[in-house]
Amino acid sequence: MFQKITDHLYVFHDTCQVYVITDGDSAILIDFGSGDVLQHLHLLSIHTILAVLITHHHRDQVQGLAKAYERHIPIYVPQTERELIEDADLMWQRREISNNYNNRQDRFSILYSVPVTGSLKDYSALHIGSRTFHVWPTPGHTVGSVSLELEIDGIKAAFTGNLICGRGQIWSLAATQWSYNGGEGIPYHILSLLFLKERGLKLLLPSHGMPMDPDDAIEPTMERLAALLKLRKQNPRLFSLRQSPYERITEHLLFNRTSMSNSYVLLSSTGKALIIDFGYDFMAGTPAGTDRSSRRPWLYTLPALFDQYGVKKIDACIPTHYHDDHVAGFNLLREVYHTKVLCAESFADILAHPADYDIPCLWYDPIPVDCWLPLKTPVKWEEYELILHPLPGHTRYAVAIEFTADGRKVLCTGDQYADEDGLFCNYVYKNLFDYDDFMRSAELYRTIHPDYILTGHWQYRDRPEEYYDQITSIGAAVSELHQKLLPLDKIRFSSDGFAASMSPYRAEAVRKTPVEMTVCVTNPFPYKAFVHIRLILPDGFKAAETDTLTWEAGPHETRSAGTAILTPDTPVRRARIACDITIAGHRLGQQAEMLITLR
Repeated sequence: MFQKITDHLYVFHDTCQVYVITDGDSAILIDFGSGDVLQHLHLLSIHTILAVLITHHHRDQVQGLAKAYERHIPIYVPQTERELIEDADLMWQRREISNNYNNRQDRFSILYSVPVTGSLKDYSALHIGSRTFHVWPTPGHTVGSVSLELEIDGIKAAFTGNLICGRGQIWSLAATQWSYNGGEGIPYHILSLLFLKERGLKLLLPSHGMPMDPDDAIEPTMERLAALLKLRKQNPRLFSLRQSPYERITEHLLFNRTSMSNSYVLLSSTGKALIIDFGYDFMAGTPAGTDRSSRRPWLYTLPALFDQYGVKKIDACIPTHYHDDHVAGFNLLREVYHTKVLCAESFADILAHPADYDIPCLWYDPIPVDCWLPLKTPVKWEEYELILHPLPGHTRYAVAIEFTADGRKVLCTGDQYADEDGLFCNYVYKNLFDYDDFMRSAELYRTIHPDYILTGHWQYRDRPEEYYDQITSIGAAVSELHQKLLPLDKIRFSSDGFAASMSPYRAEAVRKTPVEMTVCVTNPFPYKAFVHIRLILPDGFKAAETDTLTWEAGPHETRSAGTAILTPDTPVRRARIACDITIAGHRLGQQAEMLITLR
């Protein structure tokens, strides 16, 4: 029934291997399978289960997890995949099925939600009883898979889930296809195995397969995966990027060659580093979907800064704008390296309170900002002077970061202009750009005239003098065409096409607790007008004072007012509150909405 591996480690063979770590009459379980292990623990004289730790969300690992919950056993699951277990019901309701091009195996999740105790956070140490587990991100079999490192009976071991199942073998190749026809999980398998190889482990404990010696098992597995990768013509630079993830732009300015959006590192003479933008480090492929379990930052290349460039401390990080591919890794930097988050005052609140905003590409979690930086004002970081210039266009709130490194003037510009030639105005209406923004950014670029323009997704470079004439001309064309195509002389909405917004956009509250909200309206007419607002409330919701608001606004003036919504004693997910707008007698309708979830 149980197979003994060491004095305090056993394995139970079920729908997956369930590992039992004993300590007297207590035990910790790694993965859970069908839960049948609970019926047989008396054979090991186990009376108490301290916790169940899950390596990944697949059903063969967790299908019996409700049995653990019913017995009040603490359950810990990978942070990236927590929603696929705790909110599995929601996944089953919203997952696309018809005309489906998403082959990620998120539907190999548990059938019904099971509440969990906590998350296995990447790079964290989890102390349970007398044991300490180190949680390492090891994507490959799934996006959010973790390996759990443990010193047990004098052996440094790792519970690796389905990352490897034997010498030269992995459990599933189908699981590595995270899009329609890609093989995104293959390079991640390789990167994760190389990481574990360097951990000095003596024992790998897979979910399927026998315990194995990493020195014997990892190398042939990587060789075969690399051969398949080559056959598919994917990631030809994988190994060279891993060996040298950073490239020098100047002596003290580095370019991260592996990140999804470009990330840069400014080095100080004291050994401190400032990271400019840090979303998805070592991005080896993009999974289909944008749900939480499809997006996972990690810190894979950062040890190279210490080993190859003499960095002593990742002191601070700063974004050009708030999009997830530029900031997803900031919380990890804070938690693992105690890095300070610096941010322009124009969008620091968006990082800190993403649920308040209805704009694209927001990271799932709040990112606390340690220092709000003023615009157009020199700010010191070590021996460098940074100036954050407003750079609306790609988003209303973006900034260009100016500094001088090794005698070279640098302007870090995020995603303002796209393509290798830098001549595509990269605007998104929902990001609230103004039609003249690219004329203003062209003027800014010409005024600063940097030696290097560092972009968000394209090769950094210096630009010839005629470049500034080109972007000036293109910016003028963008402005002119918008003004000709839209009736701006009669009515001018925000660039997203609306006159109103509501904040917070997403609110969560306890039932029967008032929710404070604000309605913001811009008079779209070129004359003074009365603005009338009527709140549209679902059954059970009521305005605390009045459901109508009225004020007078000047031409194109923006005004806002706050009120409170009284909530019912019924749990609900994303109840819709709207505001119906009439301005100068023109019925514009339900111009904006907000969502309220009651627990």
